[in-house]
Amino acid sequence: MKRWMLGTFVALAGIGVLAAAMVPVRSHLSIATPALVLVVPVVAGVAVGGLASGVLVVVAGFVAYDVLFIPPYGTLSVGAAQNWAALAVYAVVMLIVARIFAFLRRARLEARRDADATRRLYELSNLLIGDQPVTRVLEVITGTLRQAFGADWVSVMIPDPTDDDRLVVAATAGRLPDDDLTGLVPLGGRPEAIQPGPVIRSGADGVVRIALVARGRPVGLVVMAGAALEGRELEVVRTYANQAALALEASQLREQALRADLLEQVDALRAALMGAVSHDLRTPLASVKTAVSALRRAEGRSALSEQDREELLALIEERADALDRLVANLLDMTRIQSGALELRRAITPLADVVEGGVRASAVPSGTVTVDLAADLPPVDVDPVLMEQVLANLLDNAARHSQEGSAVAVSARARNGVVELWVTDNGPGVPVAEREHVFTMFSRLGAQGRSGLGLAIAKAFVEAHGQTIRVEDAPGGGARFVVTLPAAHVPVEV
Repeated sequence: MKRWMLGTFVALAGIGVLAAAMVPVRSHLSIATPALVLVVPVVAGVAVGGLASGVLVVVAGFVAYDVLFIPPYGTLSVGAAQNWAALAVYAVVMLIVARIFAFLRRARLEARRDADATRRLYELSNLLIGDQPVTRVLEVITGTLRQAFGADWVSVMIPDPTDDDRLVVAATAGRLPDDDLTGLVPLGGRPEAIQPGPVIRSGADGVVRIALVARGRPVGLVVMAGAALEGRELEVVRTYANQAALALEASQLREQALRADLLEQVDALRAALMGAVSHDLRTPLASVKTAVSALRRAEGRSALSEQDREELLALIEERADALDRLVANLLDMTRIQSGALELRRAITPLADVVEGGVRASAVPSGTVTVDLAADLPPVDVDPVLMEQVLANLLDNAARHSQEGSAVAVSARARNGVVELWVTDNGPGVPVAEREHVFTMFSRLGAQGRSGLGLAIAKAFVEAHGQTIRVEDAPGGGARFVVTLPAAHVPVEV
């Protein structure tokens, strides 16, 4: 039911009820009393249905007042001149009252709409200064426009990333009929074009198109159906479109900046990876090639002794193992970065972990000194991963130690954890570079500590909820300290 019809019905019902209550005692009432009482249904009619309803109610109240409360009763005859004056005053007063209440009602509705518009503009302003993704901004724009202007549906279209001359539907509030969707989507054969002006265009099909233009650059197109945009609403939607365009552009620029930063990081990582891997591959491959060439030149001759031959074969085997470790490190880093790393914890004696780490490293066992206390508790770790941690630390220590010197491995129990130390007598790590020594492919100062090994060791240790650090070794060099969780084993065991 339309509002003016509802307001008229409410007012007529009020006139009927009040008139029925006053008719039995009308002979005891002054001629002005019914006029004052009948003001109430007029006010109610205007409040519900507006001015149109109020005018109809004034006419109905005029007739009821004349017929029921001005002698002679039951007729439209007025009689005395004072009765004419009463009727005239009633009609004028009621029309003024209806006009005033209609004005107040309209002012209240406009104030409410202004408050809603202000609130929605405030929401868009928050999107401008907030860090919201494009999808969230599009949802707010479509949902707010549909709610604010009573549209059947609202759709926001943005330029196709692969073709700026075409638009794609990015967000929709409300259900689009199939024929409307066919007309909007570029695949339907009628792609819309974003024009910098005018801002609002109404089509013959009742669909309103609002260009979203930020700083003179079109960033999108809002399409609405079933929205009545007239007068004040038109100004509000223009303001809202400007704010929406700025919010959408800001969000798009943020995402573009994030993608550019990510691509820059990926390029830097790729360059570092290529540099490190190519260096680590070139050295063992060169050694293998040299050894193979020497063996081939000596084939069929007695130029090489059996000892030289064995040394060349051992060199080939050693460099092949180095290549195998490089590939294993790359696979480990892939597992770490993809989140596929899983721990298989087991209560293991630390001596077994150390023995496995020494065996897995490229450091000859004779150059590693191990000093483990007999009363060390077992550790609750993934033994395979921790052996790899120790192997990487040993390889790193041997690479930076003085030629022919030993690498020391020791441990102690402290505060519920076991601290494992790997110490070398190399140049050490400057304090300013210790935060970055575990960064993948970092090149730190003149010492050149870099590569995958330390980064993988750090990832494996932190996966156990433990820590790894580097500090100065007594007497010079570097000491890497790894904490391992001590296992709580019952005394009986």
